[in-house]
Amino acid sequence: MKKIMFYCQHLLGIGHLIRSMEIVKGLPKDFHICFINGGEVIEGLPVPPMVEMVNIPPITTDVEFHKFLIPGEFQTLEEVLEARKNQLLKILARLQPDILMIELFPFGRIKFAPELIPLLEQANKIGTKVVSSLRDIVVSKKDQARHEETVCQLINNYFDMLLVHSDSSFIRLEESFSRINDLNCQIFYTGYVAQQVPEIGAETKLKIQAKKPSILVSVGGGRFGHELLDCVVKTAPILKEALPHHLQMFTGHFVPKEIWAKLKNLTADQNNITIERYTPYLLNYMQHSDLSISMSGYNTTMNILMTGVRAMMMAFTGNGDQEQTIRVKKLEQMGIVKMIYPEDLKPENFAETIVNYLQYQPVVSKFDLDGVEKTAYYLQSLCNKIESVT
Repeated sequence: MKKIMFYCQHLLGIGHLIRSMEIVKGLPKDFHICFINGGEVIEGLPVPPMVEMVNIPPITTDVEFHKFLIPGEFQTLEEVLEARKNQLLKILARLQPDILMIELFPFGRIKFAPELIPLLEQANKIGTKVVSSLRDIVVSKKDQARHEETVCQLINNYFDMLLVHSDSSFIRLEESFSRINDLNCQIFYTGYVAQQVPEIGAETKLKIQAKKPSILVSVGGGRFGHELLDCVVKTAPILKEALPHHLQMFTGHFVPKEIWAKLKNLTADQNNITIERYTPYLLNYMQHSDLSISMSGYNTTMNILMTGVRAMMMAFTGNGDQEQTIRVKKLEQMGIVKMIYPEDLKPENFAETIVNYLQYQPVVSKFDLDGVEKTAYYLQSLCNKIESVT
């Protein structure tokens, strides 16, 4: 049995965790996978039976990425990183994995180097192959040249393979990382990692399809996008007069209590909107909706492309992050989605925009969404090479 140790650190949202878990779901059933979750534990997250889930002491961040939030039993970030490093090294020693797969690092999560570099050094010593799992767009840094030099050094010192979860005909890595030619490891584009629409029972299906036309509103994990949720609930009574419809809103696990209370209070007397925190059937709702209104993170974008739903999307721009803006602007230019700008969040105008956009037929997308299958193929190939050498 081949063994993979998969490290994922999610901080603000849960996109990195969802994408990583989707990847391990698609790995061969005879693989033993030890999945390391470095962020907050997500209750109800489906974990495949062949996956050993290890939640190390969680590190999160405030909404503006100004500071890390650490567990109460630790006094400093250095202290928790030291404890996590020791735990990671023990897992590596116990598991003796064929492959160590690390999500995002070293293109991001550089502040986690104190726990990851000792792990990488030890993995290299015992002959474990090291793979970086990377989304389509790398977040730019204030000192981009210095950052890219650091990335090159770390990749060339420790990594055997880089898997870029993107369709190379849509977004290439060099658009956000200029020194791709200086990386000495194998580099493969896997296509986008997209979730499959889950099977549902008849009762759940009837609930989802009951009210039409249906407008789905979601903001991922719920730590941001609150201005979009606020605008939608204020738009609902206006929209009711212009269009028979039902708004189904999911605020996300991490929506602050005060935001949740405000939204529920604003909609207490509105019968055209339902607000819930979470559903495992978001893709099913999306598949049967006439319109999706959402943020433009990686996973939500893939959900939209997978289902083909008409979509209006707003980019998260906190901490100067342009990743979502780049992606959604490209999609809007192709006629696939409509981008929501902050100045659009005025209820009267927003209601009119929704009514008009419901008449629009978006361009049908043709992207490579086989990222799960191709990632499994490349990891299996790497295991086969290990086997042939030994």
